[in-house]
Amino acid sequence: MKKNIFIIGLDDFNLQMLQSVRNAEDYNFIRLLDIHKLIDTDTYRLIDMLELAEEQLDRFEGSIDAIVGYTDFPVSTMVPILCEKYGVPGPSLESVLKCEHKYWSRLEQRVAIPEHIPQFSSFDPFDDQALDQIPFAFPFWIKPIKSTASQLGFRIGTKKDFSRAIKVLREKIGLFKPFDLLLDRVDLPESVAGINSSFCVAEQIISGRQCTLEGYVCNGRVQTYGIIDSIRESNRTTFARYQYPSRLPRRIQDEMSRISERIMRHIKFDHSAFNLEFFWNEKQDKIWFLEINTRIPQSHSDLFVKVDGVPNHQIMLEVALNREPVFPGRQGKYRVAGKFFLREYQDKLITGIPTREDIAEISHRLPGTLIDLQGKVGMKLSEIPEQDSYSYATAFIYMGGQNQHELLENYKKCIQSLKFQYADLTIPSVTSKASSEAEPQVAIQVLSTPVDISGAESASGLSRKSQDELLP
Repeated sequence: MKKNIFIIGLDDFNLQMLQSVRNAEDYNFIRLLDIHKLIDTDTYRLIDMLELAEEQLDRFEGSIDAIVGYTDFPVSTMVPILCEKYGVPGPSLESVLKCEHKYWSRLEQRVAIPEHIPQFSSFDPFDDQALDQIPFAFPFWIKPIKSTASQLGFRIGTKKDFSRAIKVLREKIGLFKPFDLLLDRVDLPESVAGINSSFCVAEQIISGRQCTLEGYVCNGRVQTYGIIDSIRESNRTTFARYQYPSRLPRRIQDEMSRISERIMRHIKFDHSAFNLEFFWNEKQDKIWFLEINTRIPQSHSDLFVKVDGVPNHQIMLEVALNREPVFPGRQGKYRVAGKFFLREYQDKLITGIPTREDIAEISHRLPGTLIDLQGKVGMKLSEIPEQDSYSYATAFIYMGGQNQHELLENYKKCIQSLKFQYADLTIPSVTSKASSEAEPQVAIQVLSTPVDISGAESASGLSRKSQDELLP
């Protein structure tokens, strides 16, 4: 009989990926909840979503064989709760929270892999003396103890940077308040009990060649199946592309795998895929550990298809069914693959985007190219969900090649053909109280944005939850 697999927030892109796994004909893929209700950056209705998911599962008349998800909060934290209730393999909620609560995670890492983590400290952004409580010098990085897709993360080089970041944090950090409901479900250690979603973590800057290690734990066995390079723009804060397979030395990749095993065993994480982020400082020959994510990154799925022949969804499914995964190596059409991030650095109004015909022509000319547009005509770039604090991603571009040179050349050809149009957002000068209360106006000058490819050799990208608009 077919196995019934419930996927929280399943969308068309990921359904296509799931249908391409080996033995897909043996599975019924069932959408659990609406992706658009899950991914609402104005509020995370965690309890409502859990109740709706339970109602749907309770009504189902067949067997419930697996419950999985491939996106960050709240989905990543719903999975362990639902798996436990319905008696299917999955990680414990406590082990997931030890990964996703950034301060708690650092405390656990300090026990298991102390030589690979930077100095860190928690602080309350609503405390006017917060800066005085951070026990290390500029520069450093600050971020909420819970966020997604690098939201509300800031690189701090001066007191002025800190003041500006605090102003934004105080306004927006309440977005992750529902995370506190999960903390109430587990026994927190004393060192963590008072640190909820309104707190932040400060960390010393770590640097080097960044990568993401993908792996899984099945019945206590920790295994790595791929490492993806995360290549940044010259500003060091935003990603330009992900590239697979990694070009890091084999000895460094092997050591990262050993570090991964130490930390995942320590927190007793099991029955799930995961991905871990690292830096390798080549000059110091030092490996730094950044963070843990308790899921596959869908952002990498097409890269695995292009290089290995199947998506990382294969791992997610087999572990959820309590099967030891067998992941094929290098059976895809390409030797190297990338996900590129096309970015703007100033807010603008979108007045024109590439058409389906434009994208189809590019994909015909450059086989294997997939283009995921992030905004729509009439939106401001700042209205596109889940952006980092320094830029606006206007498109994600997935491509393959037989070597890195071919990959980058294909990307240059692609972006030279993509036509976006924007209007400047301007605020007119005012001469009276009445005019000062008017809405900001949009300048009528239309800008056809030239594409800067100078960062292509030093760039990579951030994962995003929804791929609904993937084209062609």
